[in-house]
Amino acid sequence: MTTRRLATLHVWGVPGWSVPAALMRMATGRRPLRRAPGLRFAKLLGTGSGRTFTVRDADPRRWALLAVWDDERSAAAFESGDVVRRWQRIADEQWSARMRPLAARGRWSRAEPFGKPWPQRWDGPVAAVTRARLTPRKAVTFWRAVPPVSADLHDSPGLRLALGIGEAPLGLQGTFSVWDSAAALNSFAYDRAPHAAVVTRTAQEGWYAEELFARLALLSAEGTVAGRDPLA
Repeated sequence: MTTRRLATLHVWGVPGWSVPAALMRMATGRRPLRRAPGLRFAKLLGTGSGRTFTVRDADPRRWALLAVWDDERSAAAFESGDVVRRWQRIADEQWSARMRPLAARGRWSRAEPFGKPWPQRWDGPVAAVTRARLTPRKAVTFWRAVPPVSADLHDSPGLRLALGIGEAPLGLQGTFSVWDSAAALNSFAYDRAPHAAVVTRTAQEGWYAEELFARLALLSAEGTVAGRDPLA
């Protein structure tokens, strides 16, 4: 049961000449993360547009770290630690967010990273995290179904930020999005035809070997993505 967990997302933009260094940090960054006090879960992630969930989407100049902490003190201590500093040294842009889990179902790498949050009211901006591991033989039909949903997502009222996120270029992917309110997110998830159709097909076709959906209260955020503050 979750009462105090805090989730954080760091998004770093790097100049072209720093891409090799970013790839090195992705390859070597897991061990120092495991030593972070109070860390419950962490994933170093590539990012992209999320429009097709294929290699074409990948953005080698933007990388992310999603982490879940026992409490705010652990997250704050990490902010001044070596992992964040090493990314900041090669980044020319950064955006970070602090979030409290509101609802979560499913698993990521066989874990429940956000626990089982208490249902609670939240009237501010919300973030949504989706993640799926595709069943290989179902991947092609999934990729064909994605473009209409992605186009509708990016046109949805109340959307502030949408990123494709993934641990690998193919087969392991998800989205991170920020919305004005829970009502705006609900409208996209349940009222708009392209997404509703894919939800129905997901159950029918068994696209995913593992999936996760989480909703989080966006407590605070700072910085920019692609030169703008998503909450401004």
